[in-house]
Amino acid sequence: MLSKKTMIFGLMMLALVAFVGCAKAPQEVIDAAKAAVDAAKAVEADRYAADLYNAAKDTLDQALAEVENQNGKFALTRSYGIAQKLLEGAIAAANSAKEAAVANKAKVQTEAQQLLLDAQAAINASKVLLKKAPRGKETKAAIEAMNSDMAAIETTLAEANAAMSSGDFLTARDKAQACVTNANSIAEEVKTAMQKKKSLAGR
Repeated sequence: MLSKKTMIFGLMMLALVAFVGCAKAPQEVIDAAKAAVDAAKAVEADRYAADLYNAAKDTLDQALAEVENQNGKFALTRSYGIAQKLLEGAIAAANSAKEAAVANKAKVQTEAQQLLLDAQAAINASKVLLKKAPRGKETKAAIEAMNSDMAAIETTLAEANAAMSSGDFLTARDKAQACVTNANSIAEEVKTAMQKKKSLAGR
């Protein structure tokens, strides 16, 4: 039979082996966290849910840094509890970012579609007004400048439509919004010039 001391020593060794075995980096969770962040990036969460995506990525980076910190310690003193919690947090944040990105992208797509229509309408209306703008030596340079601006707006609209076709809804929305703003600005400028001419004619 084994002596009592031998049994105790054996049990202590088994406990030590179990402890060391448990003090290993949670590789499966690390891989899951990286996959979750990559999946969020794949649906453009970095653009359509940037805050959530960045939070997930930052948390993952913190977790990996903590893993490296523990890896550098003596085996018996390693503890991956903090890293585990950070990794789980990164997974949750990445999943939230993925869901938010899908929803936000659909929303932006709808906004872009409407703004493209608005932009074309604003351009058409401004071009009609430009034809009615007061002509004369004092307005020639201003009208030429507005025609040049209008051409630039139409170029931007073409870029917006191209972005829409390629699925870049954020760019399409932003460019279309710029077209609406700039076309309306030209329209207001022409209206002001027409009103000024009308006032002068009425004196």
